[in-house]
Amino acid sequence: MNQAEILEWLQEVQHPAKGDQSVVVLGMVESIELADNAVHVTLAFPKRPDPLKSYLVGAVQACLYRHAPGGTEISVDTVVKDPSKPAPKGIQFNLEQLREVSHIIGIASGKGGVGKSTVAVNLAVALARLGYKVGLADADVYGPSIPTMTGTEGVTIEMYGEDENDNLFVPVEKYGVKWLSVGHVSGAGQALIWRGPMASTALKQIILQTLWGPLDFLLIDMPPGTGDIHISLIGDIPLTGAVIVTTPQEVALADVLRGVNMFRNPQVDKTIYGLIENMAWFTPEAHPEEKYYLFGKDGGAKMAKDLDIPLLGQIPLVQGIREGADAGEPVALGSRPDSLAFLDLAQKLASAVNG
Repeated sequence: MNQAEILEWLQEVQHPAKGDQSVVVLGMVESIELADNAVHVTLAFPKRPDPLKSYLVGAVQACLYRHAPGGTEISVDTVVKDPSKPAPKGIQFNLEQLREVSHIIGIASGKGGVGKSTVAVNLAVALARLGYKVGLADADVYGPSIPTMTGTEGVTIEMYGEDENDNLFVPVEKYGVKWLSVGHVSGAGQALIWRGPMASTALKQIILQTLWGPLDFLLIDMPPGTGDIHISLIGDIPLTGAVIVTTPQEVALADVLRGVNMFRNPQVDKTIYGLIENMAWFTPEAHPEEKYYLFGKDGGAKMAKDLDIPLLGQIPLVQGIREGADAGEPVALGSRPDSLAFLDLAQKLASAVNG
């Protein structure tokens, strides 16, 4: 058990008088304490009496008994919170585990289906091949694909720390990169039906409660889109900047524009290091010199120029990239033209970040 799993379970416990919102969404989960074969949850209630207090305590206990391993000692406590002095909702985090990380780069896209996670994985591997210390946090909570792409599905995530209440995730190390994904924590094939606050809490835990150690780059594979989860994540994680992944079609410009505007918003104000044009052209495996512009030619270059951001690289659509992702062997490990495209991309990003 870990806090993310328990929060997911408690999403089932809804407050009948609050529009059936869960105790997690309502910020009532004050703390979760874990010890050997024991879990203790504290619920926060306002000063005014809540007639459903006993019901909610019992519902939380029943929920924990349903999901926790047999023999787990379960207890639920309550505290009173003064609404005039509101406390931050949910579990509190600090930035201590990012102290030795030099650059935190968000890998973003305006929408799904552009190959963002594939680019993120291969970019991480390419940076490691260039000699940098690299980690990747898979924050794509609704479609965590990093375990599959890195061949780390089913790996048991170890925990570090003498205090059971302050345990840290130990990332998986492979291909010279430290990896941690929501998929590593939730398990393969497990549906993650989370509302915004729940998803944000899980993502912060993946990033802020992980023993990353010294890193030159921590890449964050962000969820697609530009919703509340992104704003919450950007607000709490000290991003150095971001790159945006797109495909060449002209219709993708609106999605790219939304992503650019999100990072350029005065309340966010993060550097955009550039645009990555994925699936820039199709190249048959047997004829690497041939290029077929299935989605239009130089669409990413035009977008970058129109939005006044650098074009960091153009990644071809090659069968080997997909096969490598499915096999858990990123194509950036090799020496083919598509592999070298990721190495060139990594070099340009490192140069842009380091000035």
